[in-house]
Amino acid sequence: MNFFNSFAEQHPKAAEWFRKGGLFLIFSWVVTALKAVMLMFLPDLFRGMVGNAQWLWPNIPVSLFGVQFNLAVIGNALEEVGGVMTGGLAFTLANLTAIFLGECINFPLQRNVTFKSRGPLGPQLGLHFLATVVVFLVMNLFTCVWNPVTNALIANAALRNTVQSVVTTVVTGGVAMVIIFAVDNRIFADGAAKKD
Repeated sequence: MNFFNSFAEQHPKAAEWFRKGGLFLIFSWVVTALKAVMLMFLPDLFRGMVGNAQWLWPNIPVSLFGVQFNLAVIGNALEEVGGVMTGGLAFTLANLTAIFLGECINFPLQRNVTFKSRGPLGPQLGLHFLATVVVFLVMNLFTCVWNPVTNALIANAALRNTVQSVVTTVVTGGVAMVIIFAVDNRIFADGAAKKD
Protein backbone atom coordinates (compact mmCIF):
# COMPACT_ATOMS: atom_id res chain seq x y z
CA MET A 1 0.00 0.00 0.00
CA ASN A 2 2.92 2.34 0.65
CA PHE A 3 3.97 1.92 -2.97
CA PHE A 4 0.60 3.15 -4.23
CA ASN A 5 0.54 6.08 -1.79
CA SER A 6 4.07 7.04 -2.78
CA PHE A 7 3.19 6.72 -6.48
CA ALA A 8 0.07 8.88 -5.97
CA GLU A 9 2.10 11.58 -4.23
CA GLN A 10 4.76 11.61 -6.94
CA HIS A 11 2.40 11.26 -9.92
CA PRO A 12 -1.05 12.55 -8.90
CA LYS A 13 -2.41 12.82 -12.47
CA ALA A 14 -1.35 9.27 -13.39
CA ALA A 15 -2.69 7.91 -10.10
CA GLU A 16 -6.03 9.60 -10.76
CA TRP A 17 -6.18 8.04 -14.24
CA PHE A 18 -5.41 4.59 -12.79
CA ARG A 19 -8.10 5.04 -10.16
CA LYS A 20 -10.70 6.25 -12.67
CA GLY A 21 -9.79 3.62 -15.24
CA GLY A 22 -9.79 0.82 -12.69
CA LEU A 23 -13.12 1.76 -11.14
CA PHE A 24 -14.64 2.35 -14.57
CA LEU A 25 -13.56 -1.12 -15.73
CA ILE A 26 -14.76 -2.84 -12.57
CA PHE A 27 -18.19 -1.20 -12.64
CA SER A 28 -18.51 -1.68 -16.41
CA TRP A 29 -17.73 -5.40 -16.27
CA VAL A 30 -20.07 -5.98 -13.32
CA VAL A 31 -22.86 -4.24 -15.25
CA THR A 32 -21.89 -6.17 -18.40
CA ALA A 33 -22.19 -9.44 -16.48
CA LEU A 34 -25.64 -8.40 -15.26
CA LYS A 35 -26.64 -7.62 -18.86
CA ALA A 36 -25.39 -11.07 -19.94
CA VAL A 37 -27.58 -12.70 -17.30
CA MET A 38 -30.58 -10.64 -18.44
CA LEU A 39 -29.98 -11.63 -22.08
CA MET A 40 -30.20 -15.28 -21.08
CA PHE A 41 -33.94 -14.99 -20.34
CA LEU A 42 -35.25 -11.64 -21.64
CA PRO A 43 -35.55 -12.66 -25.33
CA ASP A 44 -37.87 -15.55 -24.39
CA LEU A 45 -39.81 -13.32 -21.99
CA PHE A 46 -40.40 -10.71 -24.70
CA ARG A 47 -41.17 -13.40 -27.28
CA GLY A 48 -44.02 -14.45 -24.99
CA MET A 49 -45.32 -10.85 -25.11
CA VAL A 50 -44.76 -9.78 -28.73
CA GLY A 51 -44.63 -13.17 -30.42
CA ASN A 52 -42.51 -13.76 -33.48
CA ALA A 53 -42.58 -10.23 -34.85
CA GLN A 54 -39.82 -8.76 -36.98
CA TRP A 55 -38.88 -5.08 -37.04
CA LEU A 56 -35.85 -3.87 -39.02
CA TRP A 57 -34.48 -0.59 -40.28
CA PRO A 58 -33.10 -0.01 -42.93
CA ASN A 59 -33.44 -3.72 -43.81
CA ILE A 60 -30.74 -4.13 -46.50
CA PRO A 61 -30.22 -7.69 -47.87
CA VAL A 62 -26.57 -8.82 -47.41
CA SER A 63 -24.57 -12.06 -47.75
CA LEU A 64 -21.59 -12.94 -45.53
CA PHE A 65 -19.80 -16.31 -45.39
CA GLY A 66 -22.59 -17.67 -47.58
CA VAL A 67 -25.22 -16.61 -45.04
CA GLN A 68 -28.03 -14.35 -46.25
CA PHE A 69 -29.36 -11.78 -43.76
CA ASN A 70 -30.82 -8.28 -43.56
CA LEU A 71 -28.56 -5.50 -42.34
CA ALA A 72 -30.23 -3.21 -39.83
CA VAL A 73 -29.15 -0.45 -37.47
CA ILE A 74 -32.36 -0.91 -35.48
CA GLY A 75 -34.04 -4.28 -35.01
CA ASN A 76 -33.00 -7.89 -35.58
CA ALA A 77 -34.10 -10.38 -38.21
CA LEU A 78 -36.46 -13.09 -37.05
CA GLU A 79 -35.15 -16.55 -37.87
CA GLU A 80 -36.15 -20.11 -37.18
CA VAL A 81 -33.20 -22.33 -36.39
CA GLY A 82 -33.77 -25.93 -35.34
CA GLY A 83 -37.43 -25.21 -34.62
CA VAL A 84 -36.55 -22.32 -32.28
CA MET A 85 -37.30 -18.70 -33.19
CA THR A 86 -34.46 -16.24 -32.58
CA GLY A 87 -33.95 -12.53 -33.14
CA GLY A 88 -36.88 -10.35 -34.11
CA LEU A 89 -38.55 -7.66 -32.06
CA ALA A 90 -38.23 -9.80 -28.91
CA PHE A 91 -34.41 -9.81 -29.17
CA THR A 92 -34.35 -6.05 -29.85
CA LEU A 93 -36.55 -5.33 -26.83
CA ALA A 94 -34.37 -7.63 -24.70
CA ASN A 95 -31.24 -5.71 -25.72
CA LEU A 96 -32.88 -2.34 -25.05
CA THR A 97 -34.10 -3.51 -21.65
CA ALA A 98 -30.72 -4.94 -20.64
CA ILE A 99 -28.94 -1.75 -21.72
CA PHE A 100 -31.44 0.52 -19.96
CA LEU A 101 -31.39 -1.42 -16.68
CA GLY A 102 -27.61 -1.74 -16.84
CA GLU A 103 -27.19 2.01 -17.32
CA CYS A 104 -29.56 2.69 -14.40
CA ILE A 105 -26.87 0.99 -12.29
CA ASN A 106 -23.81 2.14 -14.25
CA PHE A 107 -24.55 5.88 -14.50
CA PRO A 108 -24.76 6.64 -10.76
CA LEU A 109 -21.74 4.45 -9.99
CA GLN A 110 -19.59 6.13 -12.63
CA ARG A 111 -20.81 9.63 -11.82
CA ASN A 112 -20.67 9.44 -8.02
CA VAL A 113 -17.85 6.96 -7.35
CA THR A 114 -15.52 6.84 -10.38
CA PHE A 115 -15.59 10.51 -11.37
CA LYS A 116 -16.87 12.00 -8.08
CA SER A 117 -18.86 14.52 -10.06
CA ARG A 118 -21.09 17.16 -8.51
CA GLY A 119 -21.88 18.81 -11.84
CA PRO A 120 -25.36 19.44 -13.26
CA LEU A 121 -27.24 16.13 -13.35
CA GLY A 122 -29.58 16.94 -16.26
CA PRO A 123 -26.97 17.64 -18.95
CA GLN A 124 -24.77 14.79 -17.71
CA LEU A 125 -27.67 12.35 -17.82
CA GLY A 126 -28.67 13.57 -21.29
CA LEU A 127 -25.18 13.23 -22.77
CA HIS A 128 -24.68 9.84 -21.12
CA PHE A 129 -28.03 8.76 -22.59
CA LEU A 130 -26.95 9.89 -26.09
CA ALA A 131 -23.72 7.92 -25.73
CA THR A 132 -25.76 4.89 -24.67
CA VAL A 133 -27.95 5.25 -27.79
CA VAL A 134 -24.80 5.28 -29.96
CA VAL A 135 -23.62 2.12 -28.18
CA PHE A 136 -27.01 0.49 -28.81
CA LEU A 137 -26.91 1.33 -32.54
CA VAL A 138 -23.34 -0.02 -32.92
CA MET A 139 -24.25 -3.13 -30.91
CA ASN A 140 -27.44 -3.70 -32.90
CA LEU A 141 -25.53 -3.46 -36.18
CA PHE A 142 -23.08 -6.05 -34.81
CA THR A 143 -25.84 -8.44 -33.64
CA CYS A 144 -27.73 -8.24 -36.93
CA VAL A 145 -24.57 -9.67 -38.55
CA TRP A 146 -23.42 -11.90 -35.68
CA ASN A 147 -26.71 -13.67 -34.94
CA PRO A 148 -27.50 -14.93 -38.47
CA VAL A 149 -23.91 -16.18 -38.89
CA THR A 150 -24.02 -18.08 -35.57
CA ASN A 151 -27.51 -19.37 -36.43
CA ALA A 152 -26.01 -20.92 -39.56
CA LEU A 153 -22.93 -22.29 -37.80
CA ILE A 154 -24.27 -23.59 -34.43
CA ALA A 155 -27.14 -26.08 -34.65
CA ASN A 156 -27.74 -26.58 -30.90
CA ALA A 157 -30.27 -23.90 -29.86
CA ALA A 158 -29.22 -23.67 -26.20
CA LEU A 159 -25.52 -23.45 -27.07
CA ARG A 160 -26.22 -20.96 -29.86
CA ASN A 161 -28.31 -18.67 -27.62
CA THR A 162 -25.65 -18.77 -24.91
CA VAL A 163 -22.82 -18.00 -27.36
CA GLN A 164 -24.84 -15.20 -28.97
CA SER A 165 -25.71 -13.65 -25.61
CA VAL A 166 -22.19 -13.86 -24.19
CA VAL A 167 -20.44 -12.54 -27.31
CA THR A 168 -23.04 -9.80 -27.82
CA THR A 169 -22.62 -8.72 -24.22
CA VAL A 170 -18.81 -8.77 -24.31
CA VAL A 171 -18.65 -6.85 -27.61
CA THR A 172 -21.27 -4.39 -26.40
CA GLY A 173 -19.34 -4.01 -23.15
CA GLY A 174 -16.14 -3.30 -25.06
CA VAL A 175 -17.77 -0.75 -27.37
CA ALA A 176 -19.60 0.80 -24.42
CA MET A 177 -16.43 1.10 -22.36
CA VAL A 178 -14.61 3.01 -25.10
CA ILE A 179 -17.51 5.32 -25.99
CA ILE A 180 -18.96 5.78 -22.51
CA PHE A 181 -15.56 6.31 -20.84
CA ALA A 182 -14.67 9.03 -23.35
CA VAL A 183 -18.04 10.72 -22.88
CA ASP A 184 -18.15 10.31 -19.09
CA ASN A 185 -14.59 11.55 -18.70
CA ARG A 186 -15.62 14.70 -20.54
CA ILE A 187 -19.07 15.36 -19.07
CA PHE A 188 -18.13 14.58 -15.49
CA ALA A 189 -14.81 16.46 -15.58
CA ASP A 190 -16.43 19.91 -15.33
CA GLY A 191 -18.34 18.98 -12.20
CA ALA A 192 -15.67 16.80 -10.62
CA ALA A 193 -13.95 19.68 -8.85
CA LYS A 194 -17.13 21.23 -7.49
CA LYS A 195 -17.83 20.58 -3.83
CA ASP A 196 -21.20 20.17 -2.12
